[in-house]
Amino acid sequence: MPETISIAADDREAGNGVIEALRRREDAVEVAVRRLKLGDYRAGNGGLVFERKTLLDLAVSIRDGRLFRQAKRLRQASERAALILEGTGRDLADSGMRRGAIQGALVSVTLFIGLPLLRAKMPAETARLVVYAARQQHRFAESTAPPRTARRPKRKRGAQLYFLQGLPGVGPARAERLLDAFGTVESIMQADADDLAEVPGVGDGTAEKIRWAVSERAVSYRASGDEAAGL
Repeated sequence: MPETISIAADDREAGNGVIEALRRREDAVEVAVRRLKLGDYRAGNGGLVFERKTLLDLAVSIRDGRLFRQAKRLRQASERAALILEGTGRDLADSGMRRGAIQGALVSVTLFIGLPLLRAKMPAETARLVVYAARQQHRFAESTAPPRTARRPKRKRGAQLYFLQGLPGVGPARAERLLDAFGTVESIMQADADDLAEVPGVGDGTAEKIRWAVSERAVSYRASGDEAAGL
């Protein structure tokens, strides 16, 4: 069974069909709707951020300069980011913008700002792209990251990373991100689920697993009065 992909959707995206398409998927996808500071969708497991624009919204954002400001912010983010352009050429007929102007803007965004561009025809395809990209990121990270070995590393950071990889859902890549975000293992153990979920590549599902593991109440093995008396 594939690992659960945690996706956070900006609450301003409600009603566009993408969130509904994500929730209808039969594979392991968890969707949380909340206000995002950057982008419209975050695929937590892979640390990916997506800005979604319909072709009509693209034309408006080119006119007011918003497209280039957003592209620069996404490009400078610590997560991997991409622009998803949704719609068909027919949608441009109502935009009132020349095709050449749109192509010029996309050349600037992709070649000079360096933000990748993905294309989707409809909301269901946008949802599929987000999930597919997250799973590809996970497979790539698993195939390139060194496995956890039986020998404990000598250096302190290595020992910390080794320890963190013992938590549920935490592999080498997530261990690195958690330690970079919180600085110490102790801070990670004390963090709440919301703060853990904000770390790129962690997400809501893994954050809950970590909290479950570190906050589980220990079982008491103190002998009862009869046992202490040898009865």
